[in-house]
Amino acid sequence: MSKNKTVFFCQSCGYESAKWLGKCPSCNSWNSFVEEVVTKNETTRNEWRTDSAKSKIIKPKKLTEIESAHEVRIITPDHELNRVLGGGIVPGSLVLIGGEPGIGKSTLMLQAGLALKLLKILYVSGEESEQQIKMRAQRLSPETLAENFFILTETNTKNIFSAIEDVGPQLVVIDSIQTLYSPVMDSVAGSIGQVRQCTGELMKFAKETNTPVFLVGHITKDGSLAGPKVLEHMVDTVLQFEGDRHLAYRILRTTKNRFGSTSEIGIYEMLGNGLREVSNPSEILISQKAGQLSGATIGATIEGNRPLLIEIQSLVSTASYGTPQRTPNGFDQKRLNMLLAVLEKRCGFRVGTQDVFVNMAGGIYVEDPAIDLALCVSVISSMEEIPVNDKICFAAEVGLGGELRAVNRIDQRISEAEKLGFEKIYVSRFSQKSIDRNKTKIEVKAFAKLDEVFKDLFR
Repeated sequence: MSKNKTVFFCQSCGYESAKWLGKCPSCNSWNSFVEEVVTKNETTRNEWRTDSAKSKIIKPKKLTEIESAHEVRIITPDHELNRVLGGGIVPGSLVLIGGEPGIGKSTLMLQAGLALKLLKILYVSGEESEQQIKMRAQRLSPETLAENFFILTETNTKNIFSAIEDVGPQLVVIDSIQTLYSPVMDSVAGSIGQVRQCTGELMKFAKETNTPVFLVGHITKDGSLAGPKVLEHMVDTVLQFEGDRHLAYRILRTTKNRFGSTSEIGIYEMLGNGLREVSNPSEILISQKAGQLSGATIGATIEGNRPLLIEIQSLVSTASYGTPQRTPNGFDQKRLNMLLAVLEKRCGFRVGTQDVFVNMAGGIYVEDPAIDLALCVSVISSMEEIPVNDKICFAAEVGLGGELRAVNRIDQRISEAEKLGFEKIYVSRFSQKSIDRNKTKIEVKAFAKLDEVFKDLFR
């Protein structure tokens, strides 16, 4: 006999309580608890198999008794997706991809599944009909449609696992996890308990059958993934699909990865026939402009293992109100305030009474301190109305004393600048030890202080 139990869940973080609470003790949000009826049935709970076969008993093993196997990954034709996943899809992994509505999550998953023609793919959709998915597939791949690509429009996990046993797929895509519901629990789809239960069943299926599963997830209005926080802990990899849906470019970023780095990004361009991989990101991060403009400089940054050259744009104007504005786009505001204080205290520029607007071209968010020098030069260039040569780039961190500090992997930054046709690069004097000047044709100018760079540029 099944037993019914009433439990209260926090809609923000998934905290569980036996009674209603006004304030969540975990995330401190108010009036976020909702009541859910949980049905306990020991014979079917967390069981993805539709038959009544008993799972084999697993006994603990010594670490020395476990055989180490070589990691085999599924390499997709999408090189950007391979890079973000850490080299390809790991068998038995559970991958969660989130993003704003209309950003292209379903398009990315459908396009990746259609490209894997040699694998048997099952695409489960709880949001679209079969005809809608067929129309999108014909738009993405009009030449040939994959014969091993199966579509299922279902939200009941029991029926989904029954179809999985019939088809025997090598990769499963769930679009989306918030639309699924398990008959084990007596609550609506998308609730805290249902999301956790369905993810648990899919995780058990992925680990027992060694089949990779992709989950498409919704996000809340503040940009975090909807559902309990335990959802991100349960999956192996969390991908975030970012970018303004009104613009053409999208950025796929890793926030958690048990099989690779979390600092890699993949860049796509949204076209009418799907997502195009951007193999050279500098083509979008360096904007096209007619002539030289003041306030525009190029900084050499690194995202994961990929060197990028990004354009920093600054606009400095007299403050119209009492308090000057500091408005960065794609850059940390506290770090911008620190760099402006260094310019005023150490270099003597009166920026305290000026409005400062900073923008990273291409809509990318940069955390690398190596663009500090490029940002400072950009601000002074706009303030003094002196344009900087567009064949010059910068790669150095600025300290509180106005000194230029060395940054890591300077040789890769110099090599990328040389490949894109830059003639000079300004770096810290303390980076010279790792620079082989015999292998580089670009002119490397090294300085120890920030004011020395200004004297050399604006003399």
